[in-house]
Amino acid sequence: MNKKQLFYWAGTLQLLVGIGAVVSGIILILDPDGSNLSLSVAILKDSPFEDFLIPGITLLIINGIGSILGSFFSFKRRLFAGQITMILGTAMVIWISAQVYWINWISWLQPVYLIVGIFEIILGFVLYKNINSLKTFPL
Repeated sequence: MNKKQLFYWAGTLQLLVGIGAVVSGIILILDPDGSNLSLSVAILKDSPFEDFLIPGITLLIINGIGSILGSFFSFKRRLFAGQITMILGTAMVIWISAQVYWINWISWLQPVYLIVGIFEIILGFVLYKNINSLKTFPL
């Protein structure tokens, strides 16, 4: 896989994660009881949250807007794309780990997004290590 493909994969992954997180975050903000996503506030009983408002805001800003912004850095092959990808992957792993700690494994999407986060960390590291050999960053 060449460097351009690495940037493409990072950008595509970030964009897909970002779009899903923006949509889910907005739904949780507008409907903090979680019913529009088939969630119940009862699953939050062992968490510091009474409803899904704060998790929705966090999801929207970090995983949503952050990932969409990260995708622009990746698609444009910018200098810090590797570091941003690693940060976003780490944020995803922390997000899923916190979910599992507080609400347990409740969805098949949790392990999927955990793997996505780990993949983002690895992909970001590979980009970071190889980025200096790519002479021009913009397309």
